[in-house]
Amino acid sequence: MSNLKFPTEIVDLPSKGLLYPKDNPLSSGKVEMKYMTAKEEDILTNINYIKQGTVVDKLLQSMIISKINTEDLLLGDKDALIMAARILGYGKDYSFKYISEATGAEESATVDLTELKEKELDPSKLINPGVNEFGFEFPHTDNKITFKLLTQGDENKIEKEIQGLKKIDPKSSTLMSTRLKHMILSLNGDTDQKTIRDFVDNYLLAKDSKALRAYVTEITPGIELKHTVTSDNGVEEDIIIPLNISFLWPDAWR
Repeated sequence: MSNLKFPTEIVDLPSKGLLYPKDNPLSSGKVEMKYMTAKEEDILTNINYIKQGTVVDKLLQSMIISKINTEDLLLGDKDALIMAARILGYGKDYSFKYISEATGAEESATVDLTELKEKELDPSKLINPGVNEFGFEFPHTDNKITFKLLTQGDENKIEKEIQGLKKIDPKSSTLMSTRLKHMILSLNGDTDQKTIRDFVDNYLLAKDSKALRAYVTEITPGIELKHTVTSDNGVEEDIIIPLNISFLWPDAWR
């Protein structure tokens, strides 16, 4: 048994590794992953992980062979690894149901996940090569910022901050503003976090915020989930591929 080896695959990251420090293994732009086994299926059906919202992270930590810290992963790169985990676990064909805009009815379709397009990073958008920092000028004011693309570690901090705010005011909804506070690195050259937080809370126009979010979406590397599908009834249309509960464990919840 000691001679048994897991088959593995090398997964290319959409960011090409260009946003990670040189000393970070992720800067290679590649991650080695093993195929899913019964051990990973146990993780996917672990009720505690599901309740805690950590099941996907636990799965990736178990399947990734490369010596990386999953908290360092850019969210777009993480999405690519989740896609790879699904393919390595259950194959490239993903069957799902969706509501058709053309017919208004529930339709069924099957997509080859390997055909989904990848959004790669455009290096010309970077301020400095190899540094996770971009520039943006708000279209409706004279304010200029630099910002970063969020990592899984940033998402964890944002979630903790939001939960803390909800303890103070259970009715509060601060997801958008909190994400911006963690994303923006400088405002008109000022890197002070107090200044940035005050700007987001009191001076950032809604239309400027919308413009920034659109730009972030435009430049973020990852997997393009918009895809042309043909339903079992022959209806062809462009939809956003739903990453619902059946995506990672198609049989466990039937």
